[in-house]
Amino acid sequence: MSVKPTKAMVLAAGLGLRMRPLTEHLPKPLIAVAGRALLDHVLDKLGDAGVTDAVVNVHYLPDQIIAHVASRTCPHVTISDERNQVLGTGGGVVKALPLLGPEPFFHVNSDTLWIDGVKSNLTRLADTFDPQRMDILLLMAPTASSIGYGGRGDYSMQPDGCLRRRKEHQVVPFVYAGAAIMSPAIFADAPRGEFSLTKMFDRAEEQERLFGLRLDGVWMHVGTPDAVHEAEEAFLESVA
Repeated sequence: MSVKPTKAMVLAAGLGLRMRPLTEHLPKPLIAVAGRALLDHVLDKLGDAGVTDAVVNVHYLPDQIIAHVASRTCPHVTISDERNQVLGTGGGVVKALPLLGPEPFFHVNSDTLWIDGVKSNLTRLADTFDPQRMDILLLMAPTASSIGYGGRGDYSMQPDGCLRRRKEHQVVPFVYAGAAIMSPAIFADAPRGEFSLTKMFDRAEEQERLFGLRLDGVWMHVGTPDAVHEAEEAFLESVA
């Protein structure tokens, strides 16, 4: 059993500290890569995957993001305004839940960037998500082939897709690529106020309901100004 989410949550409230000086006067989601803002790359992919409504949360330099998405129709964008509060990645989702409805939804970081393979990775997520077995399905990028990423990975993945978080001194082969499908039910007893979304990942893992799907294509970790150039080179190569 698969799902076809028509709604999505896009996280765009971060301060973008590691992207300074580019983010001193521009929110990170509006930094351009290959001629389009990071946020537009994400919204374009969501629209292509059948999403009709996206909730975008804002906190840092919010007016710029609000103005930027005002004319979008595919998907239509609703703003979740967090300018007067800091909610973290988890608290931001909880605030937006009334806008997202009762069905599983896409959850995407506004600064994630990837080049799809033969098939849209968001469509592959929808085809794979099984609400009978899963609360959260994460798109996982192989660390060895990712651009701009030098960490130790986030999870190991079992043959059935079940995820196991990396222990402190481990090195694991997959990093979370910043896109997922989530069931609202996992947030039923979530904390109020500021908290990290990893709490929900951990809860789903404890219940053996956290799964992953290997990304088909190339994922780019655009975390620093230097990484913007690397990502643009990758895009140019992909269309050459």
